[in-house]
Amino acid sequence: MSKIKVLIVDDSAVMRGMLSRAINAQPDMEVIAVAPDSALATERIRLNPPDVITLDVEMPRVSGLEFLRQLMSVRPIPVVMVSSLTERGTDTTLQALAYGAVDFVTKPTDPGPDGLESFGEEIADKVRAAAQSKPTRRAMRSEAAVRPPTLVPVGASSRDLIVIGASTGGVDALRVVLETLPADVPPILIAQHMPGGFTRSFAQRLDKLSAIAVSEAEDGEALRPGHAYLAPGGRHLTVARSGLGLIARVTDDAPVNRHRPSVDVLFRSAARLKGSACLGLMLSGMGADGAEAMAELRTAGAYNLAQNEASCVVYGMPKQAVAAGAVHESLDVRDIAARLVELCK
Repeated sequence: MSKIKVLIVDDSAVMRGMLSRAINAQPDMEVIAVAPDSALATERIRLNPPDVITLDVEMPRVSGLEFLRQLMSVRPIPVVMVSSLTERGTDTTLQALAYGAVDFVTKPTDPGPDGLESFGEEIADKVRAAAQSKPTRRAMRSEAAVRPPTLVPVGASSRDLIVIGASTGGVDALRVVLETLPADVPPILIAQHMPGGFTRSFAQRLDKLSAIAVSEAEDGEALRPGHAYLAPGGRHLTVARSGLGLIARVTDDAPVNRHRPSVDVLFRSAARLKGSACLGLMLSGMGADGAEAMAELRTAGAYNLAQNEASCVVYGMPKQAVAAGAVHESLDVRDIAARLVELCK
């Protein structure tokens, strides 16, 4: 098999070197060029098109975000953003995902061998996922564009919980699903693979775009209809009972399937507690997290949906859920919200 060709775009010579060493250490990928700015990156792409680009969020002159906007509107190439953990870096990274970036990594804060090794493993995983993705041309539009019409209210429902798992490509898929749901849908719990420091801003962004309320989950809070609760980055989210109602539990238990939050952890808690009163949904993502627990959800009586291959950025997690016999229906991401409402009625 040919190696994944990677272009590194970063104004820091230190980061270019760090990324180059991490990528070239992998047997299935290689750095074919580096560039300190967007002008040289454009020339590198013209001379030798890469399979994947790693792109610094903040660069001089033309920013990484503006370069991404131009690239995705003219010549889509899978892009993994490299972000700092600053508030500005977080907001820009989320905007980059809306513009079509496949995923992102945060710059290492631990300069020791363990920190650099962990960073190398993460960037390698993200590059592999990006190489399998299907980037599409994006029009240069604002997220503040006219919101799609909200679906009709659910009304009385025998389903009182929706659980969603997502990873690579899930940021935009979640937006598409949540922005049209009516304000009286059952409570929604979401495990989106995302590091700490990003989920609060992500929840706020989704909240502005949706008729339902979206927030980062807090341990012990009561779950209410018309609300979606996002697992905090780097922490597990489960559902539990308190009296006659449901509450969110947020924990620091060990990673599962190398992930925290883990979709398996969320889905398994819903299977134990809710069974046939639950709806499960698997969105775009790399790997198999959630597949086994989604099968447990189905066995317990839940009805499960998955995003179909054609509309996934990476058809990994939904594919594994289908292979596990966990999925009742696979749908285009644009049709999922309406189907969830139908199943709630």
